[in-house]
Amino acid sequence: MLGMVDVELIKKMRDRGSSIRKISRLTGWSRQTIRKILAAPAEPPVYSLSKPRSSPVMGPYIGIVERWLADDETAPRKQRHTARRIYDRLVEEHGFTGSEVTVRKAVARLRGKRIEAFVPLEASWGQIAQADFGGAIVTIAGKRREISLFCMRAKASKVPFVAAMPSERLECFLAGHVDAFEFFGGVPGELWYDNPKTAVTKILPGPHRIEHESLSALRAHYLFDSRFCTPARGNEKGGVENLVGYVRRNALVPHTRSFASIEALNAHLRAWCERERSRHADAWRIESAALRALPAHPYRASVSRPVVASKTSMVTVDRVRYSVPVAYAGRTLRAECFTGRIEIFDGATRIAAHERSHERGDTVLELSCYLDAFARKPRAALSCAALSSADPVFTAARDIALRTPDGHRAFAAVLLLAREFGLDQLAGALRIAIRSGTLTPEYVRQIALNAAHVTPDPVCVPDSLLLDLPAPDVACHDELAVCAR
Repeated sequence: MLGMVDVELIKKMRDRGSSIRKISRLTGWSRQTIRKILAAPAEPPVYSLSKPRSSPVMGPYIGIVERWLADDETAPRKQRHTARRIYDRLVEEHGFTGSEVTVRKAVARLRGKRIEAFVPLEASWGQIAQADFGGAIVTIAGKRREISLFCMRAKASKVPFVAAMPSERLECFLAGHVDAFEFFGGVPGELWYDNPKTAVTKILPGPHRIEHESLSALRAHYLFDSRFCTPARGNEKGGVENLVGYVRRNALVPHTRSFASIEALNAHLRAWCERERSRHADAWRIESAALRALPAHPYRASVSRPVVASKTSMVTVDRVRYSVPVAYAGRTLRAECFTGRIEIFDGATRIAAHERSHERGDTVLELSCYLDAFARKPRAALSCAALSSADPVFTAARDIALRTPDGHRAFAAVLLLAREFGLDQLAGALRIAIRSGTLTPEYVRQIALNAAHVTPDPVCVPDSLLLDLPAPDVACHDELAVCAR
């Protein structure tokens, strides 16, 4: 067989002026072979099959396997054939006598032919951002808990925004956008999403979706467009998919780090995002200039829900009960659900507001909601469940009232003073009254009035109205004293 050493010798001999006849005589190779060597580039020979190798064992079954793999393209991703399952079916259904290794090699070759190719994409400055939710486990107030991470990344500059949310509910989805746009200082032209249920109510063929009306309202407020990935194709928004893991590895490691509250965690994440923005400062300078300006007012990131007040003056939102004033018991109201608070409305009038609880089965009570009931049911003031969530001074006053005859009436009268002064001011008056040893409604009210009194500023008299009066002569009073004697 002709080697590269022979090719080198033949080409050098020809280069030195030897004829093809002489080279053939000296090397023993035919003149036809020498001409082919001289005409071709000097490259190592490559062996190639003139036809595919025969596969007598697997060959008759290749068509069956190809059909099964084609059917897998429309099957759920977690219910597709493995090479082992293909082998088992061939044995059970078609009497295959070969080995499992033979099947595995054939399946690998067939799947290699079906590998999908991808096109690298790039984004114009300020045009595209990607948004998604991820999860992480952190320690908050000494308790390990799972939180949701709302992530958004500007595609061109790769600047990230991350915020910890108590859940992936729609109000958290909306609040994440509002916070992200404020962090970026502008709005990108398009936002790319997966197909979250908070944003998409129905997936239609192709790129078409029926969006949640709250997402449409958000887009109308900030004037951006939305794009949705093909279902189960997270690679189409790989920037933000990778961001979730990047945050967990870089901002939340070590995992033993503890945060006092979710607000403290968000402050930590915001500082991390600022450092990332500084790292991409040159690209961000160009990207930020291309963003759409923010509207005059931020979007109200809440979800409205109808609620019915029970006989105990409570409404239920996400399996958590919140108190409302007793005058609204039995009525249908509207709850505005924000990430961190719940506001209850009767028409356009806000009648109650509470810090939101995310513990199912929890009860959030406000003492002021039950004040009107104490005028008719003074004994209920002693056992009102809302006392435990109010200032401890009210419980202390209740315990003192229990030791006196008709104490329930006096205590109810004291609580009713909150309608005039508010609970905070009443709590301050109660502390003074308890220290003095007198706890009557009249005395507590007088203390609250004294605390509420504001001494007016002295009147400033203009110079033009000032009078220059002579000094008083008091000698005349001595004459009056003599006359009196």
